[in-house]
Amino acid sequence: KAVILWAYDPPERDARLANEALKAKNKEGTKQLQVIVEIACASSPHHLQAVRQAYCSLFDCSLEEDIASTVYLPLRKLLVGLVSSYRYDKELVESNLANSEAEKLHESIKRKQLDHDDLVFILSTRNLYQLRATFNCYQQNYGTPIKQDIKSCGNGDLESLLKVVICCIESPEKHFAKVIGDSIIGLGTDEDSLTRAVVCRAELDMMKIRGEYFNTFKTNLDGAVADDTSGDYKDFLMTLLGARI
Repeated sequence: KAVILWAYDPPERDARLANEALKAKNKEGTKQLQVIVEIACASSPHHLQAVRQAYCSLFDCSLEEDIASTVYLPLRKLLVGLVSSYRYDKELVESNLANSEAEKLHESIKRKQLDHDDLVFILSTRNLYQLRATFNCYQQNYGTPIKQDIKSCGNGDLESLLKVVICCIESPEKHFAKVIGDSIIGLGTDEDSLTRAVVCRAELDMMKIRGEYFNTFKTNLDGAVADDTSGDYKDFLMTLLGARI
């Protein structure tokens, strides 16, 4: 399965992963849907556009249509907004806008209106550099990180998914380090999550993921993956990680 996933062209790979997540019969909270967030928020705008085109070609409908028909509100509203976006991909930040939108986000979160139009609009339209500046303003102005305030709203699916959105925007490498850690730490191995993280990020930011993994879990990524896998599967993942086998 890992080899087949690796063999796909990246947009087709992500389109198939998105479809698999949406068609899953047992959606464990937001675990399956975070795949959609990763594609929308941890990739370039050009890649997201290519994924949407591949999805239409493969499944004879749009990614937005499938989200609308399989995901319930308010998650549907957020996900459709994220996958429909086409963000500016250069580093452009307006400080005044960051301050004003930090205030709008704070108002929505304070009122526990996490599906508010302002919140969805900001997260799904602004470029990643602008959003990071907005999150920094949020913490400076209100004293706590935005993720922490979202967490204080509750432990529902929308809160969980929004935390993934924020993490993928702030630091994709930190998000994928956590995905890998969660997949191998504890009883058993979540091979689907481990495979997805390693295969999809091998050529993008694996070196940064290594650093974040060590910072978070205080252990070496290669050793952790090797200890939890075996045989050809282990060798293949080690090759993608760039480790010696």
